[in-house]
Order: sequence, then C-alpha cells, then structure tokens
Amino acid sequence: MLTRDTAVQVQQQNVNLVSVTNGHVSLEINLENGEVSCIGNHSSYVKGIRSAFRWQGREYSTDHYQNHELTAQEDIVREGFGKGIRLVVLHKASLLPQLEQHFYMYESSPYVLVQTAIVGDEELKANRMAVIQSKTISLGGESGQDEPSILRVPFDNDKWVRYTVVKPPLDVESYEATALFAPDSRRGIVMGSLTHKVWKTGIRMQSEKSGHIEGLDLYGGAVSELTRDSQPHGYVKGKRVESPLVFVGFYEDYREGLEAYGQANTWIEAQLPWEGGVPIGWNSWSAAMSDLDYDLYTATSDFLKNEVQPLGFENEETLYINFDAFWDNFTPEEMKSALDRVRQNGHRAGTYWTPFAFWGGPDQFGQAVEGTNGKYTYADILLRDSEGEILPDVDGGLAIDPTHPGNLQRIDWFTDKFIAEGFEYIKLDFLAHGSLEGQHHNPDITTGIAAYHYGMSYLQHKISPEVIGRPFFINLSIAPLFPYAFAHSRRISCDVFGTLADTEYMLNSLTHGWWMSNTLYRYNDPDHSVLYKSFNQEATGWHEGRSRLTASVIAGTVLLLGDDFRKEEAAERAKEWLGNKDILNVARMGKTFRPVEGDFGKLSSDVFALESPEEKSFYLAVFNFDAEQAAVKSISLERAGLNNNAVYRLQDLWEGSQGETSGELTVSLEPAESKIFRLTVKGN
Repeated sequence: MLTRDTAVQVQQQNVNLVSVTNGHVSLEINLENGEVSCIGNHSSYVKGIRSAFRWQGREYSTDHYQNHELTAQEDIVREGFGKGIRLVVLHKASLLPQLEQHFYMYESSPYVLVQTAIVGDEELKANRMAVIQSKTISLGGESGQDEPSILRVPFDNDKWVRYTVVKPPLDVESYEATALFAPDSRRGIVMGSLTHKVWKTGIRMQSEKSGHIEGLDLYGGAVSELTRDSQPHGYVKGKRVESPLVFVGFYEDYREGLEAYGQANTWIEAQLPWEGGVPIGWNSWSAAMSDLDYDLYTATSDFLKNEVQPLGFENEETLYINFDAFWDNFTPEEMKSALDRVRQNGHRAGTYWTPFAFWGGPDQFGQAVEGTNGKYTYADILLRDSEGEILPDVDGGLAIDPTHPGNLQRIDWFTDKFIAEGFEYIKLDFLAHGSLEGQHHNPDITTGIAAYHYGMSYLQHKISPEVIGRPFFINLSIAPLFPYAFAHSRRISCDVFGTLADTEYMLNSLTHGWWMSNTLYRYNDPDHSVLYKSFNQEATGWHEGRSRLTASVIAGTVLLLGDDFRKEEAAERAKEWLGNKDILNVARMGKTFRPVEGDFGKLSSDVFALESPEEKSFYLAVFNFDAEQAAVKSISLERAGLNNNAVYRLQDLWEGSQGETSGELTVSLEPAESKIFRLTVKGN
C-alpha cells in the first residue's frame, strides 16, 4: 500500500486498483481494464473513462490495449494550482503506439487535469484525440441522480450564435468548455480545455434517455459548421503527439466551477495585462455603418466633450472615440484633421481592422498586398485546401493564411500605420477566418488554432507596450473564444444594436459567459450601447433604450455608445442617462454580474447579481424582456446570494428611490423596463 504525507493520498488497494484523493475529488485507476473513474463529493462522477485516438483510419482506445501500468507518480508544484501529484498510466499493445494518460490532482481543489499522448519510434500523426470518453456520468444528488442540464458553449460569437442549455434525450456538441448542472441545486460538473495552441476541442454528449447522459466524448480535433470549417481538422505530427490538457471539476455551484475553470486557464497562459480602467466612449458602426464620415466622427467627440463628459460620462478623465469599418472613407487629410480634433478634446482615438479576412472578389486577387512592395498579391496569401483551392467564404470574406510571410508584412504595414497615427485602441474583427483548417504556408503549422495562435501572437507583439512604448487596448469582435491571451477584451456576443431583442440576445451570452471577464479577458465587451436608434433599425422606446444601457453596465464591461447624437432624442437620452453617477460607477467598476439562474434553453436570465465586498454591498439587475406587457418579478434574496435573514436598505439606481427589503424582493417593471438595485445590510 502506498501512502503519502501530503494532502493528496495515493493508495494501492490491490494489484490492479489505485485510488487517489485530496478530500474533494477522487480518482480510481483500474489497471486490469485500463479504465479510470473520477468522483466528486456528494456522489457526482464520471466513471469508466477511456482515452482514444484516430490513427491510420481507425479509432483506438484504451480498450484495444492489453497492458496497463502506473509508470510515474511524482510530487509537483505548478503556479496557481499549488502542490499536487502527477500520475501517468501507460497502455501498451503490439503494433499500436504507446498511449499515455497523465492525471494531475492538487491539494484542496475539486478538479482533476487530464492529458493524453501517443508515442512511437516513427513519426505519428493524428487529427483526433479523445481525452475522456465515458458512458457513466452522474450529478449525484439526494435522490442519487439529479436530472442534468447541459450547457453548449459556441466556438465563436459569429452569426448571432447563442449559448444553449439542453436536456436529455440529446446529441449536442459544446466547444472548449461545458457545464452539466442541476438547475435547482446548482450542483455541476465543469469540463473544458486548458491549452489552446494546437487543437480545437469538442465536448459531445449523447443520450436517448430522459434524465441521463449516456455518452461523453471530450476530444481534440473538432470541426463543424459551428467552427466555420469546410476542411477536416489538421493533423498533429511527431514521435510524440499530445492532446489538449483538460479540466474536470465537481462543484456545489456550477457557476463557481466555470469561474474556477476560467481562472485555471490563466494559470496555464496568463491574461493579457491591462493597467488602465474600463474603456468608455463611442464606436461608429451602429451610428453610421458604411456612411461613416468626417462630420459624424468629429461631431460625436465634440458633443460628448461639451455636453456629456461634464455630467460624469468618462473614465480616467477621457473617452475613446473609435472608428469601426469604413474608416477608409476618409482622405488622409480628413483623417489627420479628425484625429487632431479628438485629441484636442482630450479623447483617445480607436481604429478597426480585419487581419485575417479579405473582402475583395476575383477581380482583386491580383492586388498587391500592403507592405510587400509588390512581392505578394492577395491571391498568394489566401488560405487554401490541400488541392490548392481557395476556402469557401465566411460572412462574405475569404480567409487569409495567418502564417504567410505576405500576411506578416501586411500586419507590419497596418500596425505601423495605426501606431504612427497615434491610435490607442483597436477592434479586430472577423478573426475566426484565421482559425480555419487549411493548408498553411508554414509547413510546421498544421492546424487552424496553431495558425491563429501564430498570427495573433505576431500581431499582439507588434502593438505591445514593450514595442511601441505606450498602452494600446486590443479588443476582439467576431472571434473564437480561445485562445484568449492576445487581447484585453472580447465581444461577448455577435453584433448588438438597440432593441429589446438585441438586449436579450447579448444577455444570453452574459448568462453563460460572465466568467470570462477578468479571467480570460480583462473585460467583457457588450458591443456598442445604442440609446436611441441604430442606423439600420427603427428608434427604440425609452425603457427599451435604457435597458440596452443597463445590460452593458452589468457586463463587466467595455462601455462604448453607438448613437448619432446629432439626432435630438439620442442627445437628450445621453444627457439624461449618462449623468447618473450611480449607474456609471457600476460600469467603471469593471466587474461582471452573475446570472442568478441559468436554465433558460436558448434564452437569457432576467436577474443578475454582483457582490461588492469593498462597498459591503450587493447589486441586483432585473429585466423585463416583454415589450408589450408589464411584469412583477419575485426574487429570492437567498437564491441571489444574500443573507435571507438580513434586512437590506434598497436603492433603485435609475430612479433614486429607496426602501427596505428582506427575504424576497418584489420588482414591478413596465414593458421593456430594467432596474439596478444596490442593497446594503441595514445597520452597516
């Protein structure tokens, strides 16, 4: 019997069974059949775990191996995770590559990390590696089996994709991360990838039976319509081929599990640091789209400087005035004059670019690539398949190969231009084009994620403070969720304008993606906040417009407006709402609100909460997504995370009214209305 003095205990139960526990999660390794079980407290588990890989046309799993050995057991220390243990199970069979399973368990943590590898004397190649396959998954519970809800996380935020919660029977694939949770108890199992340099990770769950999960496949090598791919996942090659490192955690509240998963990612690869505060200002897209011109851009800076900034709409005594697409409508003279005006107003200028997407047709394929002195045309740098054909367009744009030297020179040319013009913020759009599978120019880069990581790393370095000597805020728009370490913020959803439907859509992403703020990215981006009217929409009602702003304020949050304030009603709403210091102080905190509930199918939660220990306060945001009917909502304070027995002072931050509440908060809302409350314990 093996025993340890550390908090992680390893015991050889018999010749074929090894058990490992840290008091929060346990592993049972069966060396007779090669299967592993991972068991959390309160009887939740993933049992019968196998690993597998696709090789020479077939899938081989631990079932195909005759010999299973525990070959390594060592104490480890990893920054962030702390002290722990690594165990390696080696699976051997004649004519097959050796298959390794690596298990990492850390003191006082309710999760296990798992990675697999195949090893051979000759070069191997694989484009699918399953880290965890299981047919026995349970959330436990007092009845022995809480009925699971399964969160499907989309690969990117394109085409108005939604996070979705589904229930068995099902066949669903989540990308990079997922949570299985019991809506009432919130007990959950959180799983996801922690390394994002090579593989696209899929998590497929299947069941033909209500209330149960009968199949789990967590694997590297995912491609589908939702990853925007038309080609198979690229092969990973070498005498040793490793899977993604994955996280499997067991939590009494799945929301804590998702937050812990986000934090664990940053211990593997750090968040891109940002020392400044929340960017607050304006973006041009909703206000003008392709009709962006000099007058709108400069008039916006003037209006905000003279009419709204004195009311308190600013952060660090400035605003960002940001171009979106069609900044090339400006002549060089107009651009210089516009940027001079913005800086005279004490504002910072932001710009826009699509580094991996080409918007021209075949008649422009012969156009010389900027910065290459005519050496390369766009036909040269477009991403192609193995037959040399250009990949199908996505969103009307063709993918550029991030690894092509012509594209690297193009990145140099554009970033040098933006730096020289003095921009301090950039919105990078349509980035999923850079993660598509295809035949890349650099032969060492064989997968879409590897190419994306390469291109984004190069681009981020070009505008890093170490290179240019000043901060430059990087924002991602339409982009894969992972990898994340090349930007300070990422838009949490696809385009969001000003309607109530837009607000609900964005909040669907916040309901299931709040945990990315200040873990993967410094801030979530809720897109431009339209108070009155988008260029492409009808004007919104008073409550409808204000709810759009409320939704942005709670997102944790890059707060950029999206109106043309030359319109009288837009200007009036800006002066009415943006002078509310209580609301703006919430936005300036840069903290994301949590959903109180998450089991809404394709829809959004309507109640979000934030604890602010520094202020000894709680905040509650409540929405009515019905544009026609008033609503009365009853909110359990205990369910929202407050003390059910305490009496709270209550302040409505929009209206300024005050009162008291305890136990349950009843909120009356007009059609499309939202409210934010601050609650403090009476007597504090």
